Amino acid sequence: MSQALRPAHDQRFSDLIRSRTGIQLPVHRRQMIESRLRPRIAAVGATGFEGYLEQLFDHGLLDDELPLVIDLLTTNKTDFYRESAHFDVLVDKILPETIRHATPHAPRLKIWSAASSEGAEAYTAAIVLAEAQRAGQRFSYAILGTDISHRMLERARRAIYTAEQLSPIPAELRARYTMAGRAPSHAGTARIVPELRDRVQFMHLNLMDNTYPVDRDVDVIFLRNVLIYFGPEDQAAVIARMAGHLRPGGYLMVGHSESMVVSHPQMKQHSPSVFRKT
Repeated sequence: MSQALRPAHDQRFSDLIRSRTGIQLPVHRRQMIESRLRPRIAAVGATGFEGYLEQLFDHGLLDDELPLVIDLLTTNKTDFYRESAHFDVLVDKILPETIRHATPHAPRLKIWSAASSEGAEAYTAAIVLAEAQRAGQRFSYAILGTDISHRMLERARRAIYTAEQLSPIPAELRARYTMAGRAPSHAGTARIVPELRDRVQFMHLNLMDNTYPVDRDVDVIFLRNVLIYFGPEDQAAVIARMAGHLRPGGYLMVGHSESMVVSHPQMKQHSPSVFRKT
């Protein structure tokens, strides 16, 4: 049974996490919070969650523990080809449009996967664009993946996934764009091929920061299934900052449950959960 929390500690912890990550921690999620933090509770020898908060706030552990707390509390759900209609829009609508309006030189598409987690979204974009190149379309592309979790970013850079994780990728594309692990320690896994890994970079970024060290002429931003964890004020602030990094005519893609969240004078809805900057 969870220990009763001192209200001051409880509220301070919730306020801290919201201010640093945007994530709201309602009371009904308390069991999930305690479950995720159990490794850290044990590591510092605290007696339950309340004891852990006392260690953070009263005994000087906050600076050392906070990055680990944030890493454990962030939701790192990711799948290849998740909400696949967005990738259809990318290839069938955005890419031809970009090619048509390009200078005589081959166009270069810039894509930003915000909240990229383990990298499945970024590598899915790389796969569908590589397929477009195989089909004869002339363009180049660069993909940036960012996330608040250092642990997830390291996994994304390794680009090693289990067979179950890779299962949404069509078999023909799995054979073309992944390499099966040969070492016994990597049995049952496969890695994204170097040709795609070279096109994708990963960088730590906190969406709650006031500025982002990202180009301001991005063609497509994927910001999917993260705003649902933010309050309305933080949602609006993040969307406004994202709009500043899109080129005129660039696209913002959000999760299907987040379409109503996007309310910005420069962002006009193009299709369900897809918005275009005017």
